Amino acid sequence: MSKVIMRSLLTLFLVMILISGCSNTNTADVEEVDLSDMEVTQDQPIKAVFDDRRLKRMIGIAENDYLQLFVDKETASIAVINKQNDEIWYSNPPDRDKDPIASGINSDILSSQMQLSFYNNFGQSSNMNSYSDSVVYEQFSIEPIEDGVKVRYQFGTNERTAADLPLMLSAERFEELSGQLDGTGQRALMIAYRENSETGIYERNDGALTGLQLERAFQAFEDAGYTEEDLEEDMNELNFTQESENNRVFIAAVEYKLEDDSLLVKVPTEEIYYTPDSPIHSISFLRYFGAAGTEETGSIFVPDGSGSLIHFNNGKTNVPSYQQSVYGQDLALLESNDARTNEVIRLPVFGLIKEESAMLAIIEEGAASATIRADVSGRLNSYNFVYPSFTVINKDDVSLQAEDQERSLPRFQEEKMKSDFSVRYAFLSDKDASYSGMARYYQNYLVENDLIRSNQQSDQLDDIPFYVQLVGSVNKQQHFAGVPYQALQPLTTFEQAEHILEELKARDVNNLKLNYIGWFNKGMNHSVPSKVRVDRAIGGDKGFKNFIDYAQEQGIRVFPETALLQVHSDSGFKSRKEASRTLTNLPATTYPINRALNKRDRSKDPQYSLSPRYAEEYTSQFVEELIPFDTTGVALRDLADVLNSDFRRNEQIDRLESEEISVHALEMLYEKDLEMMAHGGNLYSLPYLTDVINVPLGHTGFKIQDEAIPFYQMVLRGYVDYATTPFNLSTYLNDQDYILNVLEYGSNINFQWIYESNDELKNTSFDHLYAVNYERWVDQATEIYHEVNEVLRQTKGETIRTHESLEENVYKTTYNNDFYIIVNYGLEPVTIDGYTVEPQSYVTGGGDG
Repeated sequence: MSKVIMRSLLTLFLVMILISGCSNTNTADVEEVDLSDMEVTQDQPIKAVFDDRRLKRMIGIAENDYLQLFVDKETASIAVINKQNDEIWYSNPPDRDKDPIASGINSDILSSQMQLSFYNNFGQSSNMNSYSDSVVYEQFSIEPIEDGVKVRYQFGTNERTAADLPLMLSAERFEELSGQLDGTGQRALMIAYRENSETGIYERNDGALTGLQLERAFQAFEDAGYTEEDLEEDMNELNFTQESENNRVFIAAVEYKLEDDSLLVKVPTEEIYYTPDSPIHSISFLRYFGAAGTEETGSIFVPDGSGSLIHFNNGKTNVPSYQQSVYGQDLALLESNDARTNEVIRLPVFGLIKEESAMLAIIEEGAASATIRADVSGRLNSYNFVYPSFTVINKDDVSLQAEDQERSLPRFQEEKMKSDFSVRYAFLSDKDASYSGMARYYQNYLVENDLIRSNQQSDQLDDIPFYVQLVGSVNKQQHFAGVPYQALQPLTTFEQAEHILEELKARDVNNLKLNYIGWFNKGMNHSVPSKVRVDRAIGGDKGFKNFIDYAQEQGIRVFPETALLQVHSDSGFKSRKEASRTLTNLPATTYPINRALNKRDRSKDPQYSLSPRYAEEYTSQFVEELIPFDTTGVALRDLADVLNSDFRRNEQIDRLESEEISVHALEMLYEKDLEMMAHGGNLYSLPYLTDVINVPLGHTGFKIQDEAIPFYQMVLRGYVDYATTPFNLSTYLNDQDYILNVLEYGSNINFQWIYESNDELKNTSFDHLYAVNYERWVDQATEIYHEVNEVLRQTKGETIRTHESLEENVYKTTYNNDFYIIVNYGLEPVTIDGYTVEPQSYVTGGGDG
């Protein structure tokens, strides 16, 4: 055996040793299924229940008071008629055959309802779609279900291809086979394989293996008696992995069902079939549902940050299309140097807004594994579209370098996601065909499904809340006799916090909500909260109890903050056992961002992602330790903000299971009658929260986006109080821009402070807190608060009815009590309905104003 092959086998052997104890790196853990016995065809024709002359090729199969559902028996495409305005929503553009841009596979995808991506043995990704890989071969079936229809697809065929022949043959094997064949068989073998003059190995000649020649090659191997054992022997000798196209057969189904005024579309994961050698990475469906052509006006709605619009046909085809994961990055999958700080999708929704109608899509199942994608016309085709894709199996690579060679092997998630993937499509018309109408619809949907609930009865004050975040203490490097050590640096003791709050009350700020950060277990980056030890540097247990008593006497709500999913300290934490594992079997860590270099700083201590399996345990221990202090609230740094998987071998917790665990932890806190303030505010946390802070007043600013909208705020308004990111740490250039933005979005204000000088934060890991000394801000903060309070106190507890752009840089927000605010960000005065709005100013009216 050659030295090259010996080194390659040694490298492979070392890799397998390295990843021992992990799941199989080459296949996902999936039950063996013989897909050749599951051929999908239409056994019996589906019968029409009704028809519509505008849909000549389609048959009506389900109807209720609001909608009609049609299906095309030849292509499996669907259409929905909204009976309120007689609008037709097509799953595929009806004029797609005339598209002047789409060609090849892009043209085929316009006719598909489902797409999937999958991995081969080498971890490389490929794609299939339901039209060119299923419908064209008549490998699909349509069957009626209650109030709808189910379509089942078989992707790929069981026909043999060149990939079913050995990839390589040694010279000895080639001669052995030739010696057992007649002249015809020998010629077939000579055509099928070409000798590599450098290695002496015979390599498969894929270009010649089609049609009759392919069949002759198969016949030659059969006549020579080539067996599976021979193939395995050749693979071991020549160090190659056989990849068969026969493994590339997949089966999946999609259900369409009418439910009142919406269409529920579901892909049941138990009906997704694939072979272990070709695991499915992701599935997307209804990519072009309601897609708008080049002659239509309107916008795509995506929920990035506060919400965003991408206008139809905006011509931005020279920038990347939109794609963003729901609930942000899974830190168990975070690339080590990824330093992006995008806004996060908190609400799993998206939609299309046209001139007289709109469609709102609500991801009901599988949101934690979903990515929302959108694009405008002109890049791949002539349509503007938005759709979801869902991760089924994640993948990472295990790398090893040996003997100056680097080898990379794929490592797959052990099991597919444990959730169906479902999206509810609601169809809006007339005055509801806008993003304001979408927000109202979604808010009502959340209320009806107990996914959000009002907390207004707990706040009897007329003034809006003033949110203040105080940092108690942080770790800072000190020196003793020239020897460095870590010690707590007090920044705001409990006595100093009282002083700050007294100064605010002296300035007539009476409705105070305090988020106290860095108060226990050694500061801001505290150890795991299995025990609660109030830091003596800021006052200890006694000082904390006295402070809580003071706050309750003054009617101040205090929310002591804790991190339950991210671990910032090794103290009391066993990273090998308790940290989430990545797919490469390493503890999931995140390093701080070096803002000067815009990359992760691996010279600093990382934070660990706690395995979700311990989240409930730590939450239970924390709350039992917190209750004796008689605080009525708690602030959650991460429980409503991040979702992490754990890919530990044989104990995998996927992101959807992690969401369920977070919900159980939130329920524990809710059952203790604690008011909950949270950073983030992902959908699943909203039923339990009274307050959400650090809510963005805008979107990430991807280049394809055109306009920010307050969709998130419109959904929460009247049910959950919310506040901006701290003004003193924001990028606003002046007070007025901030005030206008707050008034437009109906938001409360927020400041983050310390009592001590800003200099105390030098040479710490908290240099991002660069302007937090309260004395420099307290006068300015109270002035901003009183101006905002004078306006927004008239909307306290009210929902937002509409938000609209009146003209460039001019926006109007109208509340349910008819009170409205018009803001003008421009540099020139504008006249609206007889009112003159000065530049960089606002006017109010309606309601009691």
